[in-house]
Parts: sequence; C-alpha cells; structure tokens
Amino acid sequence: MLIKLVLTDMDGTFLNNSGEINRELYKEVKKIMKEKGVVFAPVTGKQCERVEEIFGEDADDLWILGDSATRIKHNGEFVYESLLSNKLGLEIIRMLEEISLEHTIIACTRTGAVIKDNIPLEEAAIVRRSYAQVKQVSDFNELKEDFVKITIHDPLLRCMETREKLAPFFDSAYIVASEVAWIDIANANVHKGTTVEHLQRLLNVTPEETMAIGDGYNDLELMTRSTYSFAVRNAVQELKDAANFITRSNEEDAVMKTIIQMLSLQENK
Repeated sequence: MLIKLVLTDMDGTFLNNSGEINRELYKEVKKIMKEKGVVFAPVTGKQCERVEEIFGEDADDLWILGDSATRIKHNGEFVYESLLSNKLGLEIIRMLEEISLEHTIIACTRTGAVIKDNIPLEEAAIVRRSYAQVKQVSDFNELKEDFVKITIHDPLLRCMETREKLAPFFDSAYIVASEVAWIDIANANVHKGTTVEHLQRLLNVTPEETMAIGDGYNDLELMTRSTYSFAVRNAVQELKDAANFITRSNEEDAVMKTIIQMLSLQENK
C-alpha cells in the first residue's frame, strides 16, 4: 500500500458540525503527511480563499480544489479553472428566480461570490461561512464576468425538486444537489471527479495511490478516483454504498484519525 494523495470534502466531513477543525490534531497529521511524502487536498464547495482562511498558517502547500472543484489553487496561484459562460450563467439564474424567490442564489465569479442585496441577514451569514469575498448587487444582470459556479442555498430544503426543474440545462451544465439545502452548478462535465483527475495528472498520482473521504451526493464522483475511498458515518446512504470503506463521523475527527491509521501502515518517504 502506498498513499501519495489524500482528498477530503470539508463540510460534514473534515469540519465538525460547528464548522471547526481540531487544530492540534491537524498539526500532528500535517507532520505525519510531510514525513510520508503525502499531498493533502481539500475538495469543496467553499471558495478557495475561504479554505485558506480556515487553515490559516497551515494553508501553505495545500492543493485546494475549491468553488465546487471548478478551480485548483496552490500556494496562492490558480493552476486550473473551468468557467460557465456569462450568457449561460445568467440564463440559469433567470430560471432559478422564476422557480422561487425564497432560496438564496450565490453567483461566483473569479473576483468573488455575489448575492442579492435584499436577502435575509441569516442567509447572508450562511453565505459568509463558505465565502471570504462576497459582494451584493440589486440585479444579477449587472454581472458581466463568466461564472466559476452558481450555488443555491434553500432554507426550505427543496433542492432535490429544484434540481429537476433545471433539466433544460442538464446538457450544458453540471448540476448536483449535494443535499436538500444545497445545489451546485458548474460547467458541463466539471465536478469533483474530473478536477481530481486533473490534479492526479499534475502530481503524477494514480487512483491506486489516492485516499478520499466524503459525505454527500456531490462526493460520489470523488469516490471513483480513489482506491481508498471512505464515507464518514454521517454520510448519505448512496455515498456509503459507493465508498470502499466507512469511517467515523465528522464529529469524531474522522478524516484526521483515518489518515493517521492509514499512514501508520506506510514507510516514511
């Protein structure tokens, strides 16, 4: 067994239910990964800059597959991105606004996340948990840039139904409801699996040398790029079925404890 790359989802997987990490344990895990020559890569819906904020001084050397894995950032530089055209993105946003005005649309461009200036304060606070750079507009048609992705947060938990209503765009965009409260929309055929494949080529790492951990529907493709694929105990059943292994829950430092266990079987580099 030789693991060279560890991939983890963030919310519901690496982070506990308060959105925190065990920093002391992470320092230990980081040291072990360095000794073993293992690359660590968060794969997440969160904005790359938000991931850097969360890890703080420990963000150095991370390969961040952020913004729903539409971008790869390493040591402050973007090394990959795939964008939705401005025209297509605005068409999708128009349909989302026709479907409901009660969900929050987060339109992400290269310069940050954009939300409407009239959304409830509690929704704006939820957005800021995942996005470091946020601006507000009165009308999304003000946006002239291409989109990194578009995300929906629905406090009424109707995302499975909303996704089905977006069927006219299924051929031109990748649309996944990661859970009942969240939808991510990216360029066609761009998801955690394809972006991880790009990273594996960059690093010259195979799926047989990769470990991945997730919890949601948007992690299904992640499992396909990893021989050592784990679902946390709190994962949706479909992901548990797709993963090769089940581990602890996100409330039990599952990712870090699993890394320690797996790498204890491996020689230092």
